[in-house]
Amino acid sequence: MSLQVLLLAVSAACCLGFGFVLQQNAAQKAPLKDFLSPRLLLDLMRVPRWLGGIALMVVGMALGAVALGQGELSLVEPLLATNLLFALALSRRQTGQRLGRQGWAGLLLLAGGVTAFIVAGEPSGGTALSGSSRQWLIIGAMIGAALLLTGYARRSRLSAGPVLLATAAGLLYGVQDALTRITGRRFDEGGLLEVLTGWQPYAVLALGVTGLVLVQSAFETASLRMSLPALTAAQPLAGILCGVGFLGDRLHTDAGALAWESAGLAAIVVGIVLLGLHPAMPCGQAPREPTGKLATG
Repeated sequence: MSLQVLLLAVSAACCLGFGFVLQQNAAQKAPLKDFLSPRLLLDLMRVPRWLGGIALMVVGMALGAVALGQGELSLVEPLLATNLLFALALSRRQTGQRLGRQGWAGLLLLAGGVTAFIVAGEPSGGTALSGSSRQWLIIGAMIGAALLLTGYARRSRLSAGPVLLATAAGLLYGVQDALTRITGRRFDEGGLLEVLTGWQPYAVLALGVTGLVLVQSAFETASLRMSLPALTAAQPLAGILCGVGFLGDRLHTDAGALAWESAGLAAIVVGIVLLGLHPAMPCGQAPREPTGKLATG
C-alpha cells in the first residue's frame, strides 16, 4: 500500500464522516412528507448546514475516486470505512461525551480490523472482468437487494426503516465505487471521450443521487446511531465483493490469510456498530408532524 493511497483514502473518510454528521443535523428537521422523495433534497438545499455537509461529501467522494484510481477497491474500501471515527469525533465535540470503554473498544476493533484485513489479504490488482456475466450478476444482486430493502423500509419507516435504507444506500455506494474505478480506467486508456461513450459514468451519477435520497431519508427519520453504522458497514462489504468479483482484485486465499481476513471484516463490522451506537452520536429529536416545515437556520 502506497502512502499516497493511504492519505487519500483517510482524507476522504474524514470529509465523509464530517459531512454525514452535518447532513443528519439538518435532515432530522425535514418534514416527514418528503420521505423517499426527491423533494427532500430540494427542501434541504435551503439549509446551509446541509449544503456544507454535501460539499464535504463531494470532496470526500472526489478524494476517494482518486484513491480508487491508484489502489485496489479491496484496499480503499476498508480505509473509507474509518469515516465513522471522524463522524464520532465531530459528534463528541457537539455533545461533550467521552469515548469511554465502548468508544475505545469500537475504535480499536475498527482500526485493528482494517489493519488485519489489509495485512493478511495484501490486495493486489489482476485482470478485470468488466462487461462479463459475473459483473452483471453481482451488480444486479446488489441493486436488487437495495430495492428490496427500500420496499420494506417504506412500510416501517419509523422503526426498522432507517437501518434498511442506510444498508440499501451502502450497497449502492459500494457498486458506485466499483463503477468509479472502471470509469477511471477508461479515462486512463482513452481520455474523456472514452469515458463519455461508456455507460458507467451515468450509472455512477444515478446511483449517487439515488443513494443520497436513501441516506437523507434515513437521516430524516432516525438518529445517526441507527443509520450510519449500517451505511458504513454495507459499503465496504459491497465494494470488496465487487472488487474481487469482477474488478480483478486479488487477495491471499490460503487458510491462515482467509481466517485473518474474515476476522478483520468481522472486527470492522463490530467496531462500526459499537461506534455508531456510542452515546456521543446525536440521538435525534422528538417525532415531528408529517407536514412540519424545515428550519433554515
